[in-house]
Amino acid sequence: MKIYVADTLNFLSKLSFSRLWNAAKVLSSYYLARWLKRPVQWGLPLTVSIEPTTACNLRCPECPSGLRAFTRPTGNLRADFFRRAVDELHQSLVYLIFYFQGEPYINPRFLEMVNYAHRRGLYTITSTNGHFLDEENARKTVESGLDRLIISVDGTTQEVYESYRKGGNLDIVLQGARNVVAMKRELNSRKPHLIFQFLVVAPNEHQIAEVHRLAQEIGVDEVKLKTAQVYNYQEGNPLIPRNERYSRYQLQPDGSYRVKNRLLNHCWKLWHSCVITWDGRVVPCCFDKDAVHQLGDLKAQRFAELWQSAPYQAFRQKILKGRSQIDICTNCTEGCKVWA
Repeated sequence: MKIYVADTLNFLSKLSFSRLWNAAKVLSSYYLARWLKRPVQWGLPLTVSIEPTTACNLRCPECPSGLRAFTRPTGNLRADFFRRAVDELHQSLVYLIFYFQGEPYINPRFLEMVNYAHRRGLYTITSTNGHFLDEENARKTVESGLDRLIISVDGTTQEVYESYRKGGNLDIVLQGARNVVAMKRELNSRKPHLIFQFLVVAPNEHQIAEVHRLAQEIGVDEVKLKTAQVYNYQEGNPLIPRNERYSRYQLQPDGSYRVKNRLLNHCWKLWHSCVITWDGRVVPCCFDKDAVHQLGDLKAQRFAELWQSAPYQAFRQKILKGRSQIDICTNCTEGCKVWA
């Protein structure tokens, strides 16, 4: 595992006493809950994913945003609601992820919100398909104080790239990355830590070495390989990589597929993190893409109240009792990752 010194030191600089104390409470309550098999929960989340928008310019085949397949309401995160949420949580949060579904840069106030979180001392992360990083947005991104920028580059030729990123243009994405690198140099900034994320699927798995070369040529800090979640995997799927190292699913003797990871009856995510949709719904994790398991409404409740509420504790109890009975858990592959 490679250590990125500048990014690591930047992250460590955000760790105040209150955040470290909260992390200790959360971690200890998680292990106590596993031991007792009941939902003991101390502290507040260490990380929150918040959704800037559900809109997206692409039509990726395994993404509800791309498929326009949501049953929940769609829209943009409001800056005033965002500020209220951050004001309540910033003393305990370690980092804030500006992503759930959709393309963050479509929200016209996205970078304004990043800057607000930056001024609150949070380590900030976003993930983008890279089509909005013209020179102006590249400058604004660096100036916002964003700490980590993940750009999805799922192919090194247009033909392969667009086989998954439907409607995307690889040249625009790569130029966007060059714009960010150039602006970091112009503004003498080490941030954001720039990552090419390569979602490994069957059509692109032969280009892994090439994406590393491309990242080095452009000046990108890091490449991360990500395994792909597919919805209809049991009978096989054309997106499942042939190299099992890069797959979340394992071929069985009868020709069917199963999730590689064992479905253990505990989940760190339910103790240390959550997802907030653009309209304030709080859901357990990023696998609940359509917000089916709503555990509270941040427009109507304070987060501390919501985090300890009966619905949240009941969901944690269900996790400890049997994850196989929870639909979003059955295709959960947390921890099923590969190193770049």
